[in-house]
Amino acid sequence: MKIFLDHANPEIIRRYSPVIDGVTTNPSLIAREPCFTGYQEAIKQIASLVNGPVSIEVLSTDAEAMIREAEKLSSLSQNIAIKIPVGIEGFHAIKELTQKGIKTNATLIFSVNQALLAAKAGAGYLSIFVGRLDDTGQDGVSVVRDTVQVVKNYGFKSEVLAASIRHPLHVMQVALAGSHVATIPPGVIDQMGKHPLTDRGLDIFQNDWKKGGKRE
Repeated sequence: MKIFLDHANPEIIRRYSPVIDGVTTNPSLIAREPCFTGYQEAIKQIASLVNGPVSIEVLSTDAEAMIREAEKLSSLSQNIAIKIPVGIEGFHAIKELTQKGIKTNATLIFSVNQALLAAKAGAGYLSIFVGRLDDTGQDGVSVVRDTVQVVKNYGFKSEVLAASIRHPLHVMQVALAGSHVATIPPGVIDQMGKHPLTDRGLDIFQNDWKKGGKRE
C-alpha cells in the first residue's frame, strides 16, 4: 500500500520522505504555514519535495470553473493530481480532465456508489473519508473494502485512497482491506513506527553495554 503524507509543511514532508510515496494537501493546510507567501508558490515547493503525486484541491464548485482551475494548478508541476469533490458537476470535471490527461483525485467520498460513479468518470484516485464515516456511526473501513472489490470486479484504473485516517489501527485495517493508498497525518506515522517492546529492547541493549564497561 502506498502512503501519502497529509500535510503542507516542507520540513515535515522532508522528515517523512523515506516512507512516503506522495502528498495530499488543501488550502486550509497551506494557509497554516507561514513559510508560504502564496498558493501557487506553495504548490510548486511541495511538488518539488516528492517524486510521487501531490494532490491539490480546487476551490470552485461548478464543472467549468473546476476545469479551468485544475488546468492552471496542473501546469505548476508534472506530479500534480487535482482533487475534485464528487457530484454531478465533479463527475463532468473529472471526465473532461481525464480526457485532457490531467490526473484527478475524487474527494469527499462516503459511499461505494459515489466511488463507482467517480471511477466510471475516470478518477485516478477515489478518496474515501474513513474517520468521518466512523464519526457518524458507519464503518468507514467496510466502504474501503467494498470499493476495492468493485474496482477489481470491473477493471477500473482508479486507485482506492483511504483518507481521514485517525490512528494506526485505521492504517492496518485499510491495508488489510486492500486499499491502494492511505493518506496519513504525521502524528499517526509517528505512532506506527513505535512499540513499547522496541523501546524496552533498546534500553536493555544500552544498559547491558554500560554494565559491561564498554566504550563506543
